[in-house]
Amino acid sequence: MMKKYTIYFVMLWSFGFITSCNESFLDEKDIDSYSTDINDKLSLQAALLGLYQQASIAYTRDWNQGWLCVWQVGTDVVWPTQPAGWENPFYLYNTLTSDNVVASTIWTMDYNIIENANNVIYTIETRGDEITDMTEEEKMAFNAEAKFFRARAYNELATLFGGIPIVTEPIREPRFDFVRASLDEVNVLVEEDLLYAVEYLAPIDETEHEQRVSSAAASQLLAKVYLRTGQNALAEEQCNLVISNPNLFLITERYGVQSGEPGDAFSDMFLVGNQRRSQGNKEAIWVLENENPADVRGGSSGSPQQRRVWGAGYHNINGLIPADSLGGRGISRMRLNNWVLYDLYEEEDMRNSKYNIHRKFRYNDPNLPELYGQDVPYEGFDTLYRINPYTMKWGQYDDRDVFGYGMWKDFILMRLGETYLLKAEAQFKQGDLSGAATSINALRNRANAPMVAASDINLDFILDERVRELIGEENRRMELMRTGTLLDRVNLNYGAPEGMQVQGLTSTHTLFPIPLTEIQLNKDGNLEQNPGY
Repeated sequence: MMKKYTIYFVMLWSFGFITSCNESFLDEKDIDSYSTDINDKLSLQAALLGLYQQASIAYTRDWNQGWLCVWQVGTDVVWPTQPAGWENPFYLYNTLTSDNVVASTIWTMDYNIIENANNVIYTIETRGDEITDMTEEEKMAFNAEAKFFRARAYNELATLFGGIPIVTEPIREPRFDFVRASLDEVNVLVEEDLLYAVEYLAPIDETEHEQRVSSAAASQLLAKVYLRTGQNALAEEQCNLVISNPNLFLITERYGVQSGEPGDAFSDMFLVGNQRRSQGNKEAIWVLENENPADVRGGSSGSPQQRRVWGAGYHNINGLIPADSLGGRGISRMRLNNWVLYDLYEEEDMRNSKYNIHRKFRYNDPNLPELYGQDVPYEGFDTLYRINPYTMKWGQYDDRDVFGYGMWKDFILMRLGETYLLKAEAQFKQGDLSGAATSINALRNRANAPMVAASDINLDFILDERVRELIGEENRRMELMRTGTLLDRVNLNYGAPEGMQVQGLTSTHTLFPIPLTEIQLNKDGNLEQNPGY
């Protein structure tokens, strides 16, 4: 033992002698570090990838499951069956006030994206000469990617709030003097950013990674912006750029992981393993990848709740257990309303098939042989959230996690099916009813639904067709606000049980309130509130 202490003492004495004789030992040597400075290709790349992570939070947040319901309840497509969170004031509109947490959350999320996009844009446009490890073409492509995200955030804010403060440079110190720009000024910025993105983003099959946005994604978003701003001919032009792309086409044939099993071409697009372009989904324009963190470290920015929110809570019935064929375990925080379930689709429409909207249950628990295989009675209160029909677009099941708190499948954010609907809307608004019918019939032909004539076309029909094609995918509230039809369309949400009816909707609610906290913090400027709040 003494020997060990002696050696230890000698080592300490030697260490002290060396350091006392050579003070350079104390000099700091930076072996590795983090930096907030964006000054080369690697840091710009990291900043761009951060924008994807920020965008994904809107789809993967789980700490208030009512977040997903906000964008569907109080519109024309669902009933709020178990409202217990943020969705409440968005169908009980008379309780929506300026301190609403959803308004402040989406405001903060979008301005965070804008701030980080501005860092990339400002660096490239003002300090581009200092970035020596990139070609000019690479700088323009990175700039275009950042401008896509900035435009996307500003377009969302404009749709929800109207005119809002414009910030186009990084904010280096606290500011309390923001004022609202006019809606026209916001629209000009969004258009400029997206025109740049259309020109300089890579074609859809040439992006660095298939999750990255392409020129086709920029055209799709720009078409929607042009529709919102009444520039319908320009919207049609952008739609045509997407539709004429030889690398994009509607899925009309079976493909992928279950192509040899019962199903149809429409449902194939939404199966895990089929959603990406590399997996055969050539209809996809932009797919945000979302992996189980148990399989891919950092594969998701949260625990997505889409399956639980949209899917029925059938597992609460004795004799039914979670299964892949039923889309996994749900809790049905909202339910497709009777208009969608019973009036919207023609019987032969593929988009209403049992592979796309699940309607009928059979007992599937082998531990109850007396029930196994028999039909579950479809009656009573259970039809609201236990054995209610539901879209299978968010079906996902993993036998390693039967409870399934998170949902591990990708998010198809843009696909060609919507492009045809945007084109039909642009054609209708220009008086080209025949052209609009042709665009819509491209989707109805794929779905084996009856063809429509020019005389069938109006904005309501186009909005109906959006539900048939995009239920569960589109942000319905955003689309009704974009088209100015929220007030008119809510009357289709009939038959809701007591406690689930839309109440108090007025013209005030065609815009969100400017968050009260933003107004209060903005002590040196006048951040005006929207009328009625």
